[in-house]
Amino acid sequence: MSNSVRAAGPGAARRGTTVAATIHRELRAEIVSLARKPGEPISEKQIAEAFGVSRTPVREAVLRLADEGLIEIFPQSGTFVARIPLASLPEDIAIRRALEEAAVRYAAERATASQVARLRANLELAREMEAAGDQEGFHQADEAFHALIAETAGYPGFWTLTQQVKVQVDRYRRLTLPVRGRMAQVIAEHTAVVEAVAAHDPAGAVRALAAHLDNLQVAIANAHQANPLYFSVPAEGGTDGGMDGEMEKA
Repeated sequence: MSNSVRAAGPGAARRGTTVAATIHRELRAEIVSLARKPGEPISEKQIAEAFGVSRTPVREAVLRLADEGLIEIFPQSGTFVARIPLASLPEDIAIRRALEEAAVRYAAERATASQVARLRANLELAREMEAAGDQEGFHQADEAFHALIAETAGYPGFWTLTQQVKVQVDRYRRLTLPVRGRMAQVIAEHTAVVEAVAAHDPAGAVRALAAHLDNLQVAIANAHQANPLYFSVPAEGGTDGGMDGEMEKA
């Protein structure tokens, strides 16, 4: 069991957050951040003990995560962190690109000087995280950058929609951060976006963002090659055989 799961505490429900929601949030964050690795077994009993609750809210959280494609349940074998679905990543990235290109176009048309300053400050934060070798901090700065683009556009809902479709992409992206030069490349790509927004150049901003997300798609093959056990690949005939190894071990 991951050591990063934190007990909800007796006041969680009283504060208006159900225990199941708290457990869901904790487990989801651990899965997306790869603190819980793809293919790793999930023990509902251990989680329930860590939170000091019955298995009922744990089961509720696990079923919700299964609906989100982050957990797989095999009745005869066990419950596991889902592997990253290789086949769906290109489509997820394409959907994200469509949403973010629209957002960055509006951002370039509407950006104020103070909004550009916030984007530049984010670039500095990312450089600090890179220098410190802080991958989690860098990831959070990256997320904040894209949220700022949507805010600058005047349509923060673009980022809300993007977050809903990119959960598997986020897991894959975590695997790219340790690659030498990857964080510097992301900063350079973000810088190109900011410069186009600052110049009020919508077409240039779209090109810069498209190049940024295209590079993310190109890197899928390398990430899969470096971490083959973290991905599920459709078996012949179209079914997903990604958890076969875990089921055989169970």
